[in-house]
Amino acid sequence: MFAMSSDRLSTTFAALADPTRRAILARLASGEATVTELARPFEMSLPAVSKHLKVLERAGLIARGREAQWRPCLLEAEPLGAAADWLEDYRRFWEQSFDRLDDYLRQVQKKQPRKNPTTKQKREKNDDREGK
Repeated sequence: MFAMSSDRLSTTFAALADPTRRAILARLASGEATVTELARPFEMSLPAVSKHLKVLERAGLIARGREAQWRPCLLEAEPLGAAADWLEDYRRFWEQSFDRLDDYLRQVQKKQPRKNPTTKQKREKNDDREGK
């Protein structure tokens, strides 16, 4: 359950905490891109985008290649998988908790008499009053 060191997990979540970095990762999920291509949708300088890329690279979420003067960035999904695995335990916990709550509510509803008559019961009551 705790196979991954908490420092690596903390680094991953810290990198994911910023919406710009999440957008960069989303773009890289469709394929490699240069810093210029990654910077295009943002209103920030290339050095600012480069700082975001360094955070992602330190977290192991991207790798930078070198092809002549072109330095493509590539998504490295392993840390995302480790974070998803960690979150999965909590998803299961909450799912089981909601299932238990659902079971409890069904039991409570079965024990309580219905306070609001159904449409059929209302019609029958009216029929009785009218002598039908």
